[in-house]
Parts: sequence; C-alpha cells; structure tokens
Amino acid sequence: MTAHIFSVLVEDSPGVLSRVTGLFSRRGFNIESLAVGHCEQPATSRITIVVTGNDVQIEQVKKQLNKLIEVIKVLDVSEYEHVERELALIKVKAEPGTARSEIMQIAGIFRAKIIDVGSDTLVVEVTGDSGKIAAIEDLLKPYGILELVRTGKIALQRGSATVNSGR
Repeated sequence: MTAHIFSVLVEDSPGVLSRVTGLFSRRGFNIESLAVGHCEQPATSRITIVVTGNDVQIEQVKKQLNKLIEVIKVLDVSEYEHVERELALIKVKAEPGTARSEIMQIAGIFRAKIIDVGSDTLVVEVTGDSGKIAAIEDLLKPYGILELVRTGKIALQRGSATVNSGR
C-alpha cells in the first residue's frame, strides 16, 4: 500500500469538507494529512488529502469523490511529477546563552526562521518535506520542545500542468 496525495477542487460552501472527509471515514480510510484553503479560482477551495491504500481502494475513492455534487475535479497528484511541502511551528525552550545560539544555528542550517523570541523560548518556522521537518524536530528535542504544530501536506504538479488541464 502506498500513500496517495489527492488534490480536490470543490465549491466553497458550508458542509463540503464534512462530506468529503466523511466519504473517507465511511470506507475505513485514515486521512494521514489534510489541508484546505482558497485557490486561484473564485468561490473554489482546494482540499489536499493524503491517504494510504492499494490501487483498487484508491480508484474507488477517486470515483466516489467525483460523484459528490460540490466536487469540481479530483487529481491524484502522486501519479505525476510534483512538489510537496509542509509547514511546522516549533516552540522550543531556549534559555539565553549557549542553548539559544545553538538553536538559532540549527534553524539556519535548515533555512528555518525564528519568528518569535521570548525570555526563555524561541518559535521556529520551518517548511519542507516531511523528512526535513522530522529531522529538525529530532535535533530540537534535546532542548525541550514545548509545542509543535504541523500543517497538512500541500502539493502541486511540476511544470505547466494544472489540476484543470487533465494531465
């Protein structure tokens, strides 16, 4: 079973997200990642869903998604060359002195940003693939991660192809 990244264009109306995610839960799928937001088309949202399943299950879910009235287009982005990213905010215990400068060095290596500085904490913002976020998280654990939040995965096809181009 492999992970699949669905990019689903939907009408931006109340209850659509619930109907889309309900379809997955009714079929016993665990949604590994979910991201939703407005997209380039007016009154339209893009839902990016990451699920794991075999080819038959994935094809069935794709067909069921296309049957939902508010769904405009469904694309399994993982079938194509694509780019994907996540964002994480990590609040780390950082006493002034050596620990703070070490955390700032780690952030620099990962091209992460320090977006908040408290008297004894730093908030680090990092974007990248799942591996990059896991790696910086592992390096920051010894300092004491106080809070961590990650977005769902987002993805786009590479090149000029779009979800609407049918490629």
